[in-house]
Amino acid sequence: MNAGAPSLNALRTFETTVRYRSMTKAAEELHVTHGAVSRQIKALETTMGVTLLKRGPRSLEPTPEGARLAEGLTAAFGTVYATLDRVRPGPLTLSCSSSITMCWLIPRVSVFYRHNPGLELKLDLNYDKVDFARDNISVAIRNSTIEPPRSAVIRELGTEWIGPVCSPDYAQANKLKRPADLTRATLLSTRTRTSAWADWLTASGCKHTPSAAHEAFDHFYLVLQAAACGLGIAVLPHMLAINELKSRRLVAPFGFVPGPRQISLWIAPHASGQADVRALEDWLLNEMRHSAS
Repeated sequence: MNAGAPSLNALRTFETTVRYRSMTKAAEELHVTHGAVSRQIKALETTMGVTLLKRGPRSLEPTPEGARLAEGLTAAFGTVYATLDRVRPGPLTLSCSSSITMCWLIPRVSVFYRHNPGLELKLDLNYDKVDFARDNISVAIRNSTIEPPRSAVIRELGTEWIGPVCSPDYAQANKLKRPADLTRATLLSTRTRTSAWADWLTASGCKHTPSAAHEAFDHFYLVLQAAACGLGIAVLPHMLAINELKSRRLVAPFGFVPGPRQISLWIAPHASGQADVRALEDWLLNEMRHSAS
């Protein structure tokens, strides 16, 4: 810094004073005395060689030069604070869809806590694009239809497997033994992935094309529950249905096939070296590789 340059304390004091139009309020925010604020501003005016404040008996206003300086300082300090927020370790936050959260994460998260005592995981329920800094995201689970940020550290998890699922009673009542039998079934779908049935038909090479879906739900976790309750049959990713398949609330009469989507983890570049983020990354990689197919 140049010998004649003002101190950062003086600049911060001046910006705060102009923002409040009050030395008293500036002193309160900065946790100093009124006299200390006054001395910092006088020292700044001496260093700058210009009057920066008009002091009246009951008012305090910046001069034109003071107003220009305060405007630039407010913008500069805003940039500094924003940069510090991006660099400073934030809460451990995982971003994933509400369906992944409800069907896959929540049944498993106690295992993460058991192996990582003291860590607290915050959830961001989203399945769209990610801004790591703005949204304070540490790790995101996404499929390949969403474009990752250029800066993301990416861990590929492989192909998402998909297949039709329904309750055991529904499969038996409708005699669902081969894809051609779908013509007598009620097809369920989700509005978050309207191509699910078409994706499965293409991936499975099914030559029998069933009719269009009869009923649509807003999310995968809703259509999963509808299928488990015997309302019809739906195409779901294996990882979302895995718990219901293990408990036999759902069956997959035709099995699962590799679908058109890939699954990956996106890790915030500024957080990738943090111990808590590495712990979450390792746990997710292990759990998801056992659930994706």
